Amino acid sequence: MRFWLRNEDMALEEMVQRLNAVSRHTDEIMHQDIVPLCAADIQDQLKKRFAYLSGGRGKDGCPVITFPDYPTFSDIPDKEFQNVMTYLTSVPSLQDAGIGFILVIDRRQDKWTSVKASVLRIAASFPANLQLVLVLRPTGFFQRTLSDIAFRFSRDDFKMKVPIIMLSSVPELHGYIDKSQLTEDLGGTLDYCHTRWLCHRTAIESFALMVKQTAQMLQSFGTELAETELPNDAQSTSLVLSAHTEKKDKMKEDMKLALQEGHSILESIREPLARNPEYSLNQDQLDNQTTVQRLLAQLSETEAAFDEFWAKHQQKLEQCLQLRHFEQNFREVKVALDGVSQKISTFTDVGNSLAHVKHLLKDLANFEEKSNVSVEKARALSLEGSQLIENKHYAVDSIHPKCNELQHLCDRFAAEIGKRRNLLNKSLELHGVLETSMKWCDEGIYLLASQPVDKCQSQDGAEAALQEIEKFLETSAENKIQELNKIYKEYESILNQDLMEHVQKVFQKQESTEEMFHRRQVSLKKLAAKQTRPVQPVAPRPEVFTKSPCPSPGIRRGSENSSSSEGNVLRRGSYRRAKSEMSENQQVRSGSTGDEEESLAILRRHVMNELLETERAYVEELLCVLEGYAAEMDNPLMMHLISTSLQNKKDVLFGNMEEIYHFHNRIFLRELENYIDCPELVGRCFLGRMEEFQVYEKYCQNKPRSESLWRQCSDCPFFQECQKKLDHKLSLDSYLLKPVQRITKYQLLLKEMLKYSKNCEGAEDLQEALSSILGILKAVNDSMHLIAITGYDGNLSDLGKLLMQGSFSVWTDHKKGHSKVKDLARFKPMQRHLFLHEKAVLFCKKREENGEGYEKAPSYSYKQSLSMAAVGITENVKGDNKKFEIWYNAREEVYIIQAPTPEIKAAWVNEIRKVLTSQLQAFREASQHRALEQSQSLPLPVSSHTSPSRGNTKAVRKLEERKTDPLSLEGYGSSASLPKPPEKGKGWSKTSHSLEASEDNDGWSSAEELINSSDAEEEGGAGPRKLVPGKYTVVVDQEKGGPDALSAKSGDTVEVIHEGDEGLWYVRNLSTGQEGWVPAGSLSTLIGKSKSAQCLSSSESGTGSALLSNSSSCSESCNTTFSDLKG
Repeated sequence: MRFWLRNEDMALEEMVQRLNAVSRHTDEIMHQDIVPLCAADIQDQLKKRFAYLSGGRGKDGCPVITFPDYPTFSDIPDKEFQNVMTYLTSVPSLQDAGIGFILVIDRRQDKWTSVKASVLRIAASFPANLQLVLVLRPTGFFQRTLSDIAFRFSRDDFKMKVPIIMLSSVPELHGYIDKSQLTEDLGGTLDYCHTRWLCHRTAIESFALMVKQTAQMLQSFGTELAETELPNDAQSTSLVLSAHTEKKDKMKEDMKLALQEGHSILESIREPLARNPEYSLNQDQLDNQTTVQRLLAQLSETEAAFDEFWAKHQQKLEQCLQLRHFEQNFREVKVALDGVSQKISTFTDVGNSLAHVKHLLKDLANFEEKSNVSVEKARALSLEGSQLIENKHYAVDSIHPKCNELQHLCDRFAAEIGKRRNLLNKSLELHGVLETSMKWCDEGIYLLASQPVDKCQSQDGAEAALQEIEKFLETSAENKIQELNKIYKEYESILNQDLMEHVQKVFQKQESTEEMFHRRQVSLKKLAAKQTRPVQPVAPRPEVFTKSPCPSPGIRRGSENSSSSEGNVLRRGSYRRAKSEMSENQQVRSGSTGDEEESLAILRRHVMNELLETERAYVEELLCVLEGYAAEMDNPLMMHLISTSLQNKKDVLFGNMEEIYHFHNRIFLRELENYIDCPELVGRCFLGRMEEFQVYEKYCQNKPRSESLWRQCSDCPFFQECQKKLDHKLSLDSYLLKPVQRITKYQLLLKEMLKYSKNCEGAEDLQEALSSILGILKAVNDSMHLIAITGYDGNLSDLGKLLMQGSFSVWTDHKKGHSKVKDLARFKPMQRHLFLHEKAVLFCKKREENGEGYEKAPSYSYKQSLSMAAVGITENVKGDNKKFEIWYNAREEVYIIQAPTPEIKAAWVNEIRKVLTSQLQAFREASQHRALEQSQSLPLPVSSHTSPSRGNTKAVRKLEERKTDPLSLEGYGSSASLPKPPEKGKGWSKTSHSLEASEDNDGWSSAEELINSSDAEEEGGAGPRKLVPGKYTVVVDQEKGGPDALSAKSGDTVEVIHEGDEGLWYVRNLSTGQEGWVPAGSLSTLIGKSKSAQCLSSSESGTGSALLSNSSSCSESCNTTFSDLKG
């Protein structure tokens, strides 16, 4: 730095000296150092032309100044006269002026008195040396004579040191000065134009002044540049460089204009030569040309001096900018490297399992990969600094230490990464040893548990078992821990308290396993050296059973079966020997079975410990998220970090996580801890809290909204600050996924526990708990699909519980649909996703899966829905065991459903059958309550399955209020109050079934239930009559009481189409073809039995639950009415 400043000071000093020289030379060229007077200053005086410098020269090179005839010469002020004389004498070169001037005074038209006065004035005021004075005296005879006489007598009055020669004529003048050096008015040939001369002089002097000012300006600018303090940041330095460059460019432009001006003057001086090559310039013109050339040379020297200085100054600024960029990048890289070093210092965990260590190694590799970006930047910056040093940057003293520091940080990072990797590899090696030992122990336990006890009773069997054990023990050297102290010493660098305890536990397990093998060997050796008499198995007496380690009915049942699953179910025969026949053999067998039980008990405790440890960790993680993130969203001190899109969205982001936390922390974890000594009974804990586990369904339903909000706001400083405070390695979204991961983890742990508890007391509870958890997972999965349905106008919750969902191929065959919407059979199947609810089945179209995470879940476009009150099924379709039919409104709409597999088909058919059966049962109960209410005026109780329909209740209430004759339409009010005729084929309308429909139907169907007269009488006879598909006879004449009422005569045959409210049926008169409403009491059954099999029906006041039928295979062979089934 000091070298550069010294170098720049030298450059500035050199430039100043050179520019000062230019200024001096300019003054010398223009004689400004002697006579600081310019033509522009006395331009008006010079224009009077009472004296001029024609450029002529005497014989010895003396400059000639001509005083032309000027009548008012005496009137010229002395000051003006003095200025003109001074200026004219300063124009010739110093060499010519030093010889002296020749004055030519033309007074040919003047008087002697004026001549005398002029000569005296000139002699008195002429500022330079005189060589000769030539006076052209007056030409008049009298004046010429007078001048001769007067000149002789007054010679002494002139007091001039040079001779004054009076000339009578111009030819005499030519004797002194050559004609070529005289102007035309003096009889010469010298080309002179006073205006042109004055213009040239003004331009030359102006150009000289420009050269001088340019030099002075460049000198000031150079001083300004040199004195400018260098900024401390890159942006300011860049601005300074830009400003200085802009000023330099303007200076260069001014110099360019000055050069153009000089060349223009030079061309103007040489213009006569351009017009006439034979033209010769006079001396003054040649002097002007030389002057301009010298000024141009001085200007070029000025430009060269400045360019040299600017190059050094620009280099300084550019190097300063490079330095500032280097320093800025150094600060950024150092912050990044410090952050990397700080973060790597947090990698202290050595792992608690083999998988954990592998995960840590993977995390370390990912961290190293991400950190390498900063490290590579640091290395590149260090290389850049070295390049600056090689290029002789002025700030070497500042750059060199930074390069060394960067190199040191990079090397330290590499060393830390290597150290961490070595520790983790060491940990991986240790956990590998521990895993190998544990695997060896587990395999040993399984070996002991899988040895058949009965076969070991013989000498050969015992020897074979001994060989198995000895062969297995031969592998101990390479699989088990040999010396504990050696492990402690070898892995001292990574052994913390937890890991040391883990090593001790593994070693203890290893010793326990070896002890079990030793006991088994002792028992088997006794059997192998047994007496020759074989042991005869004796059936135990009922009153003397040997107690089982797990005295439960489940175990006894398992023992009686004496069957094993996957070789892990223990034999129980040895525990059923009579006490009177207990022998050494039985003791051996009992000891062997005890080993098996012990090994399974160890495995159960292991699973229980994992369940408890992971549960505690899960509760801590939930609390950490709720306190470290959710609570902080309400902290006023953190509000400034929360983005607008995140405000008031805590419930969306975290869902019901707080509810989940309270359940696990206050209830479930505490109850789990009660089963630590009896892990096989932990299924009861799950079963007792299965309802509370429903909170996960709500959480998972909110998860897509939560994840979408996270993606929008994940870069919010709030989350980064919270993560930093919590010292979490993972971001919030990883913790928001914990509840989803936890609910799926339970079923894995329950499966594992069940595997080791099959013959224990709690096996059935474990199996039930596992089924319940799987049911919750299915419900969660179903709900995730359910919320993806779009386009459904109603409320999905009104459809009841979602029972099943899945994708199917669907064909339609609408035979009796409405004329406007009647469809042709579709030969190409539609791909539909079906949702089976308690009250309806929905048909949806599955859309493309897009997005990431939960957004990859498919969406479903709603197409149509069928009310389960009007649905029937046909279980089997000929030709394909994966197909079944769902039909609607007496097969007006038929949907052929093809499942992916026969098992899925069977599951759906069974579930639909359950729904229809439950609806039938609910309707029966509602009918019975309605009959009791009308006969005994008792209140109608609410069914546990479903309540009676709104229509039934309304009908009963209106009948009670009006007490009208049910056989008359008049009792139902005006014609305007009659129900409207039914619209066929509309999705949720109530259905009616004709005899034709009944005959065509071979499946479970939905219709209104028949309650015949005998049934009605048994139930009190007060209930309204229920619809049975078929034909009826009118028993009472019916007059048309309204536009929708039917006029019929007694004896007419009608076919029932639809049942309405208030005991009215909508029928068709088969005689006239007319349709309308008639009271149900005015009809008598003509055909009361259906040919279809098992016509079950229930109603929702006319709204039936579905007719159920098995299949076409049980059609006409079963002729059972609804009333028969009810009985």
